[in-house]
Amino acid sequence: MRMLAQELVERAERAPDVVAVIDGEGEHTLRQVVAQAREIADLLEQVQSGPPTVLVQADNSWRTLAAAVAVGLRGGLIAVVSGHAARSEYELALEDIQPDAVIASPQALATWQVADASLPAAGEVLGGWPLRAAPGRTRGVERWDGGVVIAMTSGSTGRPKCVVQSESALRYAGRATIDAVGLHPGDPVGALVPLSSVAAFCFGLHLPAMLGSPMVCLDKWSPEDAVALLRDREVAWTMLVPTMALQLSLVAGSASALSSLKAMTVGGGPMNQRALESAERHLDTRFLRVFGMSECLGHTTPLPSDPVDVRLGRDGRPFPGTEVRVVDAHGRPVPDGEVGNAQVRGPSMFVGYARNGAPRPPELTPDGFLPTGDLGVINDDGTLTIRGREKQIIIRGGRNIDINEVEASVAAIPGIAQVCVVPVPDDLLGERAAALVVFAGAELGLDEVRDQLRAADVPKFKWPEFVYAVPALPQNRVGKLNRNEAVALAAQLATAAEASHGD
Repeated sequence: MRMLAQELVERAERAPDVVAVIDGEGEHTLRQVVAQAREIADLLEQVQSGPPTVLVQADNSWRTLAAAVAVGLRGGLIAVVSGHAARSEYELALEDIQPDAVIASPQALATWQVADASLPAAGEVLGGWPLRAAPGRTRGVERWDGGVVIAMTSGSTGRPKCVVQSESALRYAGRATIDAVGLHPGDPVGALVPLSSVAAFCFGLHLPAMLGSPMVCLDKWSPEDAVALLRDREVAWTMLVPTMALQLSLVAGSASALSSLKAMTVGGGPMNQRALESAERHLDTRFLRVFGMSECLGHTTPLPSDPVDVRLGRDGRPFPGTEVRVVDAHGRPVPDGEVGNAQVRGPSMFVGYARNGAPRPPELTPDGFLPTGDLGVINDDGTLTIRGREKQIIIRGGRNIDINEVEASVAAIPGIAQVCVVPVPDDLLGERAAALVVFAGAELGLDEVRDQLRAADVPKFKWPEFVYAVPALPQNRVGKLNRNEAVALAAQLATAAEASHGD
């Protein structure tokens, strides 16, 4: 984050009263943000020597930007984590990231049970947040191979992905988006998605800071508050998952409310062209349907000038310098128009996954492409269309839920003999998780299953939202689980339950 920190310090000297952040506490100038950043950097320097790796509770406020600048001033790496992370997730962060310091609210520190022995208190920053730091020499940042930011995000492996990204990747993805949308310095940029994700940190925090624009923050998701914020602050661009974008159009009084937007980028979950068209007409804006990954940030986008069937019916064109290809099971490129496995290569490729205090390099093809795990089609105009997933995951409101992990958690509950977790469609969230359960004894209801998962410290977003008791799981001819039939059965049960509830 050195380049970003240097730019903001220089800007603060030239124009200290320019607004850098607008959040729930009001407006915050460059002077104020940089002053807070220097306070953190000075305190870190007092207790540690060497560039640090700092684990920071990322909230959507001036605090996250100030912390990022502070870490940049020290030449370190910032690892962002949600304040809602469970203790088990914090412990995984300690194991994978091995931070030299932690900055978080008192409430988060209490939940995480941060050890005084390894991370003693060093002082307070950011208006009352404790800074906990291991005194002495830091582990250095050479171990991160050029990485400057890490975010824990839900993955398809059952373990959160600690994605390590470089500053050059952040700047490339941000600049490509700025050019595609047509943003200019001073254009307000909305930070509505939690900044604890890699994509939100890149496009919601780093992009506006690099551009020289105010970061307009929403601290907690509310469609009503989001509409008011985007309208009243005349935001020029923001990024949302499809669920959020569609929710905006359901807000009373939201007709033509987002006319200040040059565009809204939408990605991270299943998308329906008809629903997006209706929503953007109602809101008086333009959606840009994109495809990207934490591992290769935002690597496709359409343009605001593209026709609606391209903007909303496909998933964009690769950023300049990024390559996307579709291959068969043997890794051979397939002709345009044919479905295959999507792969990507480009300047926003990640450094690796943080494991045991260092990045584990990505598993690439011999010629440097990253398999995305998605099925796709390259269209004759060079756009990409995603046709589904290779992996067994559910995408609920833009968050990945590993089916195998949820099944293992539910199966561990006493009295459950078999379980199969499948997606059921949802108009707003895209997909929800349903568990088909074969009980060995008395049946448990949804609330009882969730109580058991809560007690096992399973993160709430991974809990199933439906539990259906079945006499047996669908099987194929050789006795293996038939997931296609399980999906169909769950859909039937969900429809029947909805009809029964309506009666």
